[in-house]
Amino acid sequence: MLQPLAPAPDADPLRVLFASSEAHPLIKTGGLADVAGSLPAALRAQGHDARLILPAFPSAARGVQGAVPIAELRLTGSKEPVRILSGHLPANNLPLYLVDAPAYFHREGNPYTDVTGRDWGDNADRFALFCRAVVEVALGSGDTPWRADVVHCNDWQTGLIPPLLALQAHRPATVFTIHNLAYQGLFDQLTYRRLKLPAQYWDPQGLEFHHLLSFIKGGILFSDRVNTVSPTYANEVRTPRFGYGLDGLLRHLGPRFGGILNGIDYEVWDPAQDPLIACHYDWERFELKAENKRALQEEMGLPQAPEALLFGYIGRLVEQKGVDLILKMLPELLAVPETQLVMQGAGDPDLELALEQASADYPGRVAVHVGYDEGRAHRIEAGSDCFLMPSRFEPCGLNQLYSLRYGTIPIVHRTGGLADTVIDTTPEHLQSGVATGFQFEHADSAGLWYATSQAIELRRRPSAWWHRLATAGMRQDFSWSASARHYSLLYQEALRDPLRPPPG
Repeated sequence: MLQPLAPAPDADPLRVLFASSEAHPLIKTGGLADVAGSLPAALRAQGHDARLILPAFPSAARGVQGAVPIAELRLTGSKEPVRILSGHLPANNLPLYLVDAPAYFHREGNPYTDVTGRDWGDNADRFALFCRAVVEVALGSGDTPWRADVVHCNDWQTGLIPPLLALQAHRPATVFTIHNLAYQGLFDQLTYRRLKLPAQYWDPQGLEFHHLLSFIKGGILFSDRVNTVSPTYANEVRTPRFGYGLDGLLRHLGPRFGGILNGIDYEVWDPAQDPLIACHYDWERFELKAENKRALQEEMGLPQAPEALLFGYIGRLVEQKGVDLILKMLPELLAVPETQLVMQGAGDPDLELALEQASADYPGRVAVHVGYDEGRAHRIEAGSDCFLMPSRFEPCGLNQLYSLRYGTIPIVHRTGGLADTVIDTTPEHLQSGVATGFQFEHADSAGLWYATSQAIELRRRPSAWWHRLATAGMRQDFSWSASARHYSLLYQEALRDPLRPPPG
């Protein structure tokens, strides 16, 4: 039984199809999964008939409640019929469609790479097929009578949906969200021909990007509205430094392009009721957080020292996240006797090896888990005193929002969503009670150490100052409700003022 839809007072209810390549808790490699698992549910709570559509990866198919086939599609790119399965996302009962094409999606593990970490050689074919299936579902084709008013596309894996829909005389509105512009879905011209995409789109004013097929360019160029996941990142990608060659196009979009800050699911990330942590607490019972530190130290094999200043990190082990900056800062950090560090992540094999070596070099001070475990992620957020997030760029970031909610003071590079969500601890901000963390300007180890040393210095002051800083972060509201209302307004704009005529 679907949850009843509450009316949204400021917008007409819409039928929204949210297309994503991953969604928590079914399959996750990054923040996109958290967004896809939460934003459609928040839209439903505000009165919209939002539905999620994913490829039928094995973990997704196993995790869906009541999945049944509702349509069989004949699609370009697949010799076999493609089934559409209908079910619900666990926990929030969100309606969900799965695109079931076994030859393309029945692969365990990472949805984009093989066991060696290399991209699947047929990724273009896989996600082109997914895009074609989304188009058919959005149009109510076959045996799926439901028809979308708006299709909300996310990242390059869905980038062909807007150009394919642009060929339709009566199409839904399209919104395209850039979660990370660094990943663009680039393929050669032979791939373009093999995918049997419209000939007129092979043009610099279409899908061609420096003689390559660009999935993400298709999503940007052909959508009625385009956004990124924070206002600051929206400004950054319009510059050559962060635009990856698409900054000119993004500037050209003018008012069709902007930034909407992500939210987080406070039913999942709430220290007052989190079933995955050792001891529940909130900003009024902040002292109970100490039990979570003790439990995390025990779990990770660190001395159970209440006076220790415990730093945490959770994330992909890639250059973007600045993990190398943490490694370069380690000598300074561990020269301070009371410091400890816990890290969890996976990614670059060299960085994985370097972290394991650091753990071996500094026993009792550095603890590392290579891989990802959702429960441990919650316990690191709850048990750490500070969270390190030195990303060289960060479209939005979610871990700093989790950290704020858990009273774990974030230390962040002043970029993207980190700049939008963390208020720097200047003397004035601390005195007035608005400070929530520490920022640094330059993405290098010296900048990171400067901000980290500021946190160490504050911890040595009377405990009331630390308590004020941590609880100010806990009282912030970064729930999905505000973000969902912004998206609701964006959908209305896309419907009122569509892209006419379509480019290409």
